[in-house]
Amino acid sequence: MQQSSSSAKDAVIIYSGGLDSTTLLYEAQERIALALTFDYGSNHAERETACAKHHCQQLGIEHLIIPLTFVKDYFTSSLIDGADAIPEGNYDDTNMRSTVVPFRNGIMLSVACGIAESRGLKHVLIANHGGDHAIYPDCRKAFIDAMDAAMRAGTYINVDIEAPYTLLSKADIVCRGAALGIDYATTYSCYKGGKRHCGTCGTCRERQEAFALAHIEDPTEYEAN
Repeated sequence: MQQSSSSAKDAVIIYSGGLDSTTLLYEAQERIALALTFDYGSNHAERETACAKHHCQQLGIEHLIIPLTFVKDYFTSSLIDGADAIPEGNYDDTNMRSTVVPFRNGIMLSVACGIAESRGLKHVLIANHGGDHAIYPDCRKAFIDAMDAAMRAGTYINVDIEAPYTLLSKADIVCRGAALGIDYATTYSCYKGGKRHCGTCGTCRERQEAFALAHIEDPTEYEAN
C-alpha cells in the first residue's frame, strides 16, 4: 500500500458522507475523479447519502450511489436492523461488535476496484482509521494491506488502495479537516439514523470525544443535548 504523489485525477473514493471520509474527500479532492457511496440498507443510509451528495456537489466531484441490497437481505448486523437495535454507551469492542457488517469494507473495496479499472483509475481511497481497529476487522492495517495486494494482483492496471488514516485517531482527522475549513455540521455519523444525532450511541460518543480531544467546537446537533 502506497500513497501516490500524482496531482492528476487518478482515484476513486469510497465515500459515506461521514466525518472521516468527508475529510479525505476534501484532502484528496484534486485527485478524485469519482466518489462511490454504497447503500446496503443501514439505519443511517438516507442521512449519510444526503451529506455525501452535498459535499460532492460542493466540490464538483462525480458521485455514484451503488446499491448493495443483498447485504440487508442476507447479513446480520444491528446497523441494518433498525434504530432500536443499536447499542448505547461507549465506543468499544464489547458494546459495538453488534454493529459489524461482515466484510463490508472488503465488498466495497472489491466493487470500487472493478469500477476503478473500468475507468482507468489506479487508486481506491478509503478513510478507515485507528479507532476502528479493535472493533472492525476490515479496518485494520493487515486487512487493508491484504486487499491492496489482491487488487494489484487481480487487475491489469494494478489498482491499489490508499488508506492514509489507518493509524490516525478520529481526533487527528478532525484536526486535519478543521484546518481545511470543512463544515462538519453537514456530515453524519449516528448509527440510529434519526434527524439529529442521538448523542448516546457509541459512534455519537466517539464523534463527541474526537472534537473534545482535538479542542475544536463540535457543530453537531444532538438529541441528547
